[in-house]
Amino acid sequence: MAKRKVPKNQSESKTKWQHLLDIPNQPMPEMGLTPKIAMWKKNKSTLWFYPSARKKYDVPVFLIYSLINTPLILDLSPGNSLIESFVNEGFDVYLLDFGSPGFEDGDISIEDYIVDYIQKGVQRALRHSGASEITVMGFCLGGTIASIYAAIADEPIKNLILSVTPVDFSASEFFDQWQEALKEGTADFDETIDIYQTIPASAVKYGIRLITSPVYISPYLSLLNQADDEKYVQNWRRFNAWANGHVPLSGAAAKQITKDLLIKNSLVNGSFKVRGKKAKLSKIDASVLVIASKYDRLVPQEMIYPVMEHLTCKDKTYSLLKSGHAAKQYSGVLPYYLKEWLPGRSSPIQ
Repeated sequence: MAKRKVPKNQSESKTKWQHLLDIPNQPMPEMGLTPKIAMWKKNKSTLWFYPSARKKYDVPVFLIYSLINTPLILDLSPGNSLIESFVNEGFDVYLLDFGSPGFEDGDISIEDYIVDYIQKGVQRALRHSGASEITVMGFCLGGTIASIYAAIADEPIKNLILSVTPVDFSASEFFDQWQEALKEGTADFDETIDIYQTIPASAVKYGIRLITSPVYISPYLSLLNQADDEKYVQNWRRFNAWANGHVPLSGAAAKQITKDLLIKNSLVNGSFKVRGKKAKLSKIDASVLVIASKYDRLVPQEMIYPVMEHLTCKDKTYSLLKSGHAAKQYSGVLPYYLKEWLPGRSSPIQ
């Protein structure tokens, strides 16, 4: 009897399925491997220092990530790490990792994070580095907080980099619907927050999925298509671990985000206060780079670009990338939008 031939594409498809089904049995690849030192701790937060082996710039970089995700995406693996790219380029790097708040941290507000964590962390970094100025880079909600901090800071911020940072919360259809519901009182979570003291990580996760659901399944289709590519699978697993690694949001911070940013849109109208000080974007006097992504469903350009209209500093740049919210890949060197902008503004060592 003649042996039945399996079509080539069918055979390949079966191999990919076998690889896909075997992935859960494989050990999780390591993440966050760039050498670092814990130099300051406060509550659940840690200030990490990543020294450059060949320091080329006097102005260090201070990274502020979002409150609702771990910052692991900034250092996924060797060759795919923004932090590694900074270090390789000759920058000393500091990263403020807010950690995971618990029930006992429910009263930590955005103001507290800015003054007691970010401002204190920047002061520590300046003292530790001996630098006279610093670059502050914030990502997503971390960028929103970074912009508020820069507007009230006494510290010498030379450069401010805002990556996919929401500023105008009236400019998104999704957030606009939430604004109306909150204003009308049809959506009020204060009582639930007061009970649990935090927004659980699972609620944060599904809230993000609600906004991005039409494109959420696509990463799994990509995994199936390249399940027999070990390097791709390892990178996919790292990214997926980060994407699902949400952390709780403290109740007081959630309330302040809702009432001050969502309902009042206070950052663009200049009414946001940090312990009595108005955080007006027009007060930022650093050089500013604003980065947006063309295909970002979570933070579209309409929420980002208005910051350019409110900044009065002389040196401000807007860079639009052809990517999604968190689709940027790093190859051990700084991406062009940073490579072209930052070094000349960071006091190169002669």
